[in-house]
Amino acid sequence: MSTEANTGIKRTSGLSGRVLLPLLPVVLLGAFFGYLISVMGAANMFNTLFATAHDLLLNTVLYLMGICVLAGAVGRLLLEFGTVGIMELLLRPLMKPAFNLPGKASLAAVMTFFSDNPAVISLANDRDYARSFKAYQLVSLANFGTAFGMGLIVVTFMGTKHIGGESMLVPAVIGVLGAIAGSVVSTRLMQRFSKAHLGEADHVSSEQTQEQSTEEQQDAGTSIGLKFLNACLDGGKSGVELGVAIIPGVLIIATVVMILTFGAGPEGYTGAAYQGVAVLPELGSVLSGVFSALFGFQSAELIAFPITSLGAVGAAMTLVPPFIAKGIITGNEIAVFTAMGMCWSGYLSTHTAMLDTLGYRSLISSALLSHSIGGLIAGVFAHYAYLAYAVIL
Repeated sequence: MSTEANTGIKRTSGLSGRVLLPLLPVVLLGAFFGYLISVMGAANMFNTLFATAHDLLLNTVLYLMGICVLAGAVGRLLLEFGTVGIMELLLRPLMKPAFNLPGKASLAAVMTFFSDNPAVISLANDRDYARSFKAYQLVSLANFGTAFGMGLIVVTFMGTKHIGGESMLVPAVIGVLGAIAGSVVSTRLMQRFSKAHLGEADHVSSEQTQEQSTEEQQDAGTSIGLKFLNACLDGGKSGVELGVAIIPGVLIIATVVMILTFGAGPEGYTGAAYQGVAVLPELGSVLSGVFSALFGFQSAELIAFPITSLGAVGAAMTLVPPFIAKGIITGNEIAVFTAMGMCWSGYLSTHTAMLDTLGYRSLISSALLSHSIGGLIAGVFAHYAYLAYAVIL
């Protein structure tokens, strides 16, 4: 009797799960679009969504793709001619005292700076590289490398902006210092969590230490000119791939964030691009004192940048031109945006896959918590460093 009852309960719960789960996205999307339509009207809402996505694609994504192509070419050149190796040697002395990592870890920072977060995985999966690390150190490499992800693109994008006729290059450099500070905090915190689980064991055991002969394939007959050209073209091609890869994140995430950030136009809702329901500023105004103290934000709308950076820094960068056009950001915000954009660089969308690939899925929550704190520290450091710079100047 009890067995039959239990079986009946299981069947009922399984049936309800099969019915309710498909309905969940319908309910969530219905609530989201229902609210937008109630405020903006159906026609205006759809026109605004399409107009915003179209404008982002033409005026922001293609601009970012251009940066990606050029940055990819420069990065591949530096790799091909050994410049990255020299940079790694220069950075090695900082690794142990600042990050508690072996000198080889500096290569991860350089690689992700010139490309993106997943570059860490290709390094960590190289057994010859990974055997220099304790297990708890290798796990923290995901946090360490992510703090520099897409760094060259973020700094180039921010540094080329002009606000009030003033170049934003110095604020962007201050932002890089903030990202480094956030990386130290994130990496050290992650090591604290992972060491409790993994102890002092090496990542690669003595039985696994079968050295893979790394063949350095240098084409003897390749001239320097051809090598230079191939590096530029291959790097540019990887830049195109990265530029294409950010399109979904930019068009989906940034469009939603913008419609939640901006309000109606001067003439009300007309279906034009960059109109919305201004929910995020309302939420931000509740904590405006906190954001002002931590980051120096004077407008509640600015919280949209760090929120978007959690999922995709490429999408977050698309928010900067509208903010500049509205006159609500200064050098301080550029410094904070650069720091948080680099440090977080879409870690919510990459950290899970990265730790799963490394084989430490159980530590994903610790990695996310550590990096969340690190990104906040990066923004705070950049804000107060910019204030110090402004006083000295």
